[in-house]
Amino acid sequence: MANTRYRRGGRYAADMAVYARMMAEDNSNQLRQVRQNLVRALREDVTPRQRELLLLYYEEGLNMREIGERLGLDRSSISRTIKRGEARLRRCLRYGAAAFLNEDD
Repeated sequence: MANTRYRRGGRYAADMAVYARMMAEDNSNQLRQVRQNLVRALREDVTPRQRELLLLYYEEGLNMREIGERLGLDRSSISRTIKRGEARLRRCLRYGAAAFLNEDD
């Protein structure tokens, strides 16, 4: 029995391209909602220090050494704080905040 999951070829690639386009169209509203929820969770659920470091790391694209030089912090504490902030955001978006995050502003 052939395993079609990993088959290759023009027809399979074309089918996957169509599927990817269909999924991209279907989830644009969901992506917009996730972005809104992420901004709200970032604003309201993480600590001010976590927010500051997350924004420096992801928005400004600084690495942990550069953040440490800018703020006078140890690289390991920056890493720990970023990981804790990410975990809080994940928990907020995944579990407990669905009703809270979907409220209208």
